Amino acid sequence: MGLRQALLACAIALLAVTVAPWQEAFGQAQTELEQLVQPPKIDSSEPMLLQADEMIYDNENAKITAKGNVEIYYGNYTLLADQVVYSRGTNTLRAEGNVRIKDPDGAVITSDQITLTDDFRDGFVDALKLVTQDDTRIVAQSATREAANVTVFRKGWFTPCKLCEDRPTKPPIWRIRAGKITHKKDQATLTYNNAALDMFGVPVLWVPWFQMADPTVKRKSGFLMPTYSHSDELGSTVQIPYYFALSDHYDFTFAPMWTEKAGTLLQGNWRHRRATGAYSIDLAGVWDDGSENTDFNDVNENDEFNGEFRGSVKSKGRFALNPYWAYGWDVLFETDDTFRRYYNLDSRLKTDRISQIYLEGLHDRNYLSTRFYNTQSLVPRRFFETDSLTFTDDPQETVYPIIDYDYIVNRPILGGELSFTSNAMMLTSDAGPSDDRLITDTSRLITEVNWRRQMIDGIGQVFTPFGRLRGDVYGVSNDLSGANAGINPVPDPALLDNNPLDDGTFWRGNAVAGMEYRYPFIAYTRNVSHVLEPIGQIIARPDTVGDQQEIPNEDALSLVYDDTILFDIDKFSGFDRIETGTRANVGVRYTAQFANGAYARAVFGQSYQLAGQNEFDTAFFETSGLETTDSDYVSGFYVQANEYLSFSAQSRFDEETFDIERTDLGSWARYGPAQFRVNYANVTEDTPGLGLGEAREEIVTAGALALTNDWSVLGNIRYDLETDQRITDGLGLRYQDDCFMLDVTYQRSFIRDQDIQPDQRFLVQFMLKYLGTYQLATDTGDVFGAEGSN
Repeated sequence: MGLRQALLACAIALLAVTVAPWQEAFGQAQTELEQLVQPPKIDSSEPMLLQADEMIYDNENAKITAKGNVEIYYGNYTLLADQVVYSRGTNTLRAEGNVRIKDPDGAVITSDQITLTDDFRDGFVDALKLVTQDDTRIVAQSATREAANVTVFRKGWFTPCKLCEDRPTKPPIWRIRAGKITHKKDQATLTYNNAALDMFGVPVLWVPWFQMADPTVKRKSGFLMPTYSHSDELGSTVQIPYYFALSDHYDFTFAPMWTEKAGTLLQGNWRHRRATGAYSIDLAGVWDDGSENTDFNDVNENDEFNGEFRGSVKSKGRFALNPYWAYGWDVLFETDDTFRRYYNLDSRLKTDRISQIYLEGLHDRNYLSTRFYNTQSLVPRRFFETDSLTFTDDPQETVYPIIDYDYIVNRPILGGELSFTSNAMMLTSDAGPSDDRLITDTSRLITEVNWRRQMIDGIGQVFTPFGRLRGDVYGVSNDLSGANAGINPVPDPALLDNNPLDDGTFWRGNAVAGMEYRYPFIAYTRNVSHVLEPIGQIIARPDTVGDQQEIPNEDALSLVYDDTILFDIDKFSGFDRIETGTRANVGVRYTAQFANGAYARAVFGQSYQLAGQNEFDTAFFETSGLETTDSDYVSGFYVQANEYLSFSAQSRFDEETFDIERTDLGSWARYGPAQFRVNYANVTEDTPGLGLGEAREEIVTAGALALTNDWSVLGNIRYDLETDQRITDGLGLRYQDDCFMLDVTYQRSFIRDQDIQPDQRFLVQFMLKYLGTYQLATDTGDVFGAEGSN
């Protein structure tokens, strides 16, 4: 082998022996690792540049030496050394003195000496230092590669942290030191002997031995990071998950959580990916033996859960039948409505449970969806001490199924767009207290035809005529279980407003014809374009379609009248209610578009019932703002100043007094080291469908302030201004740099719901780059104190 081949061997072997195993072991991207597992393939015909102060040929000892400021440039590789010696007798190559090699990915390896065989199978690196492109650093006294499969590093340490530029000898924020680190490439494992974790140069954890999968492994069985927490409700808790890598396309995680006061919660997660989709199953359950050491006795005076099994099954999946059709599900089954929130499996602010199974298809201009739903509201017995309010208890609805079909004709009809919409549904609604349940079975079939055409005249006026034909048929059956049992035979009248007791088949039809008019005025100033657009809309319908109260209202209960629905043809949120009579919608829209991309938009308008029955003039919608002939005024103002500031404001004003009836404000801003978000809502009267029965005023804020490049302060609060009561709040301190993150957070929750009690928690979370996260959480008791008894 000549000098050219020897030096080429040096460049390739250095990379194969040092860069590949170290980068495999310490978390480079998998695509990079796959390229580094084998020695790089370099075209030997490519020219090589060699520079040295002196070349020595020792034919007697069969050695060739390049000496003094040796520089080798070959392809994208660079090798620097004080001396390179090739021994033809032993087929070994040795680079000595300030050895440095840079690979095409930017990694720099530094060593005092590297010795290896010319077939690159075995090698020895003395005093190795490696710095990858992302500043990950590995330093070892020596590294040996054996049998092209096992790499042993002795007296080394690893850190992804950048060293201090002013004091490079200062220990990094954290590093792992080990007397011996063994990387087995075929098993994809890293084994540490006599290992210690240093924080700021101080050893904080020592273990004689442990083994982990190297970062190139996507899945490998083993224990995951444990968690510990403490709360008044659960006491001390410990969770140690174990991961089972059963296959490359399915796995299972078993995560039991021992609690001091509320039993042992068993949890499991199954995941399975197939060629056409994937699904998961989450299992959770606990047996409470009713013993005195459980916390259930403290929060359930009637022993509602003692001695019973509590649990849930949650599953989600989606699969493709072909490029156009897919089916899936998102379901949850649980023994009671507080189990998941009590054990912190779900947020305590969660307001409902929705499960569904579906089949849907989309092709060209056709869309079909078939869904089976089960919904359960968590609102009735939630939030604070609301003893003065009366709610229906645990309302549930089951839909089996609801079918939606939409089709848009692929050619113009009378110069406009023609579309068809159909909806079919079968639903069972079960609401009311346990001794006064009202069960309603509803089935419906709805067919709708829509046509719309936009025309622009020579001066820029925009005319949009539209029309709609619709036909409905409903079947209704009611069962008042309380009456059948002879208990409270007369249900709550408010319940009957939306779920009448009349049984039978009901027919309903509607025809709509209308015109929308817009006339945008456009002006330009130096850096702004201005568009002022008056909008008028007239909609004609039959004066009445009969008594709509005969039809249960299941999907049109929620109604927030604001600028976003001002120009909707039908302002109801669902199919069960439709507008009748003649209505006019009038407003003006202004838009300013700035040259730098910022914009501002304002909308103001009102709606008028000109003739016929006003379907919003009912007891349920009497506070909607549409119940009078002249509706309330609505406005919207939106600003996106730049990537650092956005603001929105929506308001509704009384049509006579111009008093504010509803306000929704939202803002987000970032200025220098500070950023914050503020949302505010004020409703002077009950909003239809939300069921809270009183005025509400609430503010939600969150913010962060960067104290330095690494330290920041975080805070958040959710506050009910109407009742002068906090819902949640929190304060945190965060440290985050390129390799380490520490969060210290104090959080409080003021929510009461059965066994869920107000709580305050001290949370510590830290993360080490490439090593994962750990959480420590402690609760410090009932934050209400004396005022909590209100």
